[in-house]
Amino acid sequence: MKSLHWILQCLVLVGVLLSVGCGVSVKPGERGLRWYPLSEGLTNEPLQNGFYWRAFWNDIYVYPVQWGSFTEEVDALSSDDLQVNVKSAIIIRAVPEEIYFLAQEVGPDWYPKVVRPEFLAAVRSVVSGYAMVNVPEKSTEISHKIQGVLDEKLKGRHLEIQSIALADIDWPKMVLEAIERKQAKEQEKEQKEFELIIATRDAEIMRRRAKGEGDSLMIRAEGEAESLRIRAEGQAKAQANILKTLTPEYLQYKLYDSQNSKFVILPNNMQIPLLLNTESSQSPQRNLSP
Repeated sequence: MKSLHWILQCLVLVGVLLSVGCGVSVKPGERGLRWYPLSEGLTNEPLQNGFYWRAFWNDIYVYPVQWGSFTEEVDALSSDDLQVNVKSAIIIRAVPEEIYFLAQEVGPDWYPKVVRPEFLAAVRSVVSGYAMVNVPEKSTEISHKIQGVLDEKLKGRHLEIQSIALADIDWPKMVLEAIERKQAKEQEKEQKEFELIIATRDAEIMRRRAKGEGDSLMIRAEGEAESLRIRAEGQAKAQANILKTLTPEYLQYKLYDSQNSKFVILPNNMQIPLLLNTESSQSPQRNLSP
């Protein structure tokens, strides 16, 4: 009786031990493949998320199918043979519907075996087509080209690339110092060009101002000359008009009309000399004789 009880306990213990580890959970963002080593081998139908029982001699392989980010530091040479240290990031995943083929052809470590070597080679190849100073400003264009090259290299590998980005770009210290010196020279050149533009504008302003003042003086002188000319012409016309009116009769009339004038009436055609007293009436008269 005791031996039977012991045998039952042993069977229960063996059952518990066999049941431990005989279930696998496939989480969201994962796919599973059943492995039957004693019969059909690896099944081609992916298992969705859930819990799956298995015999202890069988297995279930789990593959992540979520987007994963991988970052690599790549030392590349630019088109001008200068070293550029580029930190590149790639977002990639296994195609969920093609897990069976990925497991058959590559295995679960598909990134270090397949993607990483092609990724590094693509970054070096694309960066070599750009000058070192143009790499930062052309980073988006370079990323698109790297992704195009990598898509072609990984075609048929059951992997899907979402994006590639250049996260950081480092240059050697010597190169950075050379760039700083170049930028300083360019800034100094731009400053001198700016000062030259300002000086040219100031000179132009002064030239225009002097020209304006000269034009003003010229206009004023021309105005004064024109005024004098008009005045002289008026005076000349007035004198001409006066000369036209100065007849002998008019002059005699003006002579007779004056209060200070004195005249003597003489017979016509009398050829004798006369002396007239033109002094004031208050002065004593003197006898005049021919």
